[in-house]
Amino acid sequence: MSEAYKKAGVDLNAGYEVLKTVKALSGNRQLGAFGGLFPLAAETVMNEPVLVAGTDGVGTKLLVAIAAQQHETIGIDLVAMCVNDILAQGAQPQFFLDYLGLGHTDQDQVAAIMKGVVAGCQEAGVALIGGETAEMPDMYAHGHYDLAGFAVGIADRSALLDSSQVRAGDVLIGLPANGLHANGFSLVRDILFKQHHFSLDHVFPTVGHPLGEELLRPTKIYVSSVLPLLQQKLVASIAHITGGGLIENVARALPEKLSAQFEVGSWPVPPIMTVLADLGQLTPTDVRSTFNLGLGMVLVVHPEQVAPVLASLAAVDQVAYQVGQVVTGEKPVTFREATDG
Repeated sequence: MSEAYKKAGVDLNAGYEVLKTVKALSGNRQLGAFGGLFPLAAETVMNEPVLVAGTDGVGTKLLVAIAAQQHETIGIDLVAMCVNDILAQGAQPQFFLDYLGLGHTDQDQVAAIMKGVVAGCQEAGVALIGGETAEMPDMYAHGHYDLAGFAVGIADRSALLDSSQVRAGDVLIGLPANGLHANGFSLVRDILFKQHHFSLDHVFPTVGHPLGEELLRPTKIYVSSVLPLLQQKLVASIAHITGGGLIENVARALPEKLSAQFEVGSWPVPPIMTVLADLGQLTPTDVRSTFNLGLGMVLVVHPEQVAPVLASLAAVDQVAYQVGQVVTGEKPVTFREATDG
């Protein structure tokens, strides 16, 4: 390798060792080519197949992982953020690529990150067909890195979900989130570490375990739970609850003149959400438009399909809650308190 390049801060040999590690973790010996290959199954019969692509990152949750020196689950977040978006379009995720930019290649750190990426791919049932690890010593501080991902799925055009299939009277079914997922962490970090200076070892009594453990809970991947519903055409629309919280994301799954009316108290809100709201003196609108409030995905289902949807979810041990309904209204998302009667 070039000694001049190494003196400039880039160790190509370390990069080659990373590639060996990822090949071993993923079982894909073809990694390292100029492009990733993915064979389309011959039995995939569709009238009008459409590829659905999505890309995303993990945001400033990475800074929590770096501070905690815990990198094993952040790759799961990355895969989840991409494949859940594709699933919400009505497509089956097929393959995934990652991008890791860092200041210095620490092989143990990179192996931990990629272990999470591979685990996420396995859980989502997608192939890891390629990626990039870019060592840029002048771009990132020592120990810091950035992570992005790209996923592609496939669907028959007629099976794609859009808001046109939603009608008044449809039922909202919420699938629980695994904590905060990977959204709102700039606000989370501001409240916990800038305004109040808590440590990652701090234990809030209502949370019951260290703050670092709570914040790094990986984003849930819903592919195995929701894909059977798509295959049976049981869902009218889906909202993946990411940045923008319940308010902005559920609105994206509805047509004009219809509103998602959530029944407050019909699902459990994780204690960390209440802790953040209290410490940050957040309004209900602040919380609802930033965090998932314990719902990582919301399904819009016609009333006659509610029973089969709940049965399908129960068959794969997926907890689900009926959290509201679609009503006529100008405001896309509303919250009905239990005291409203």
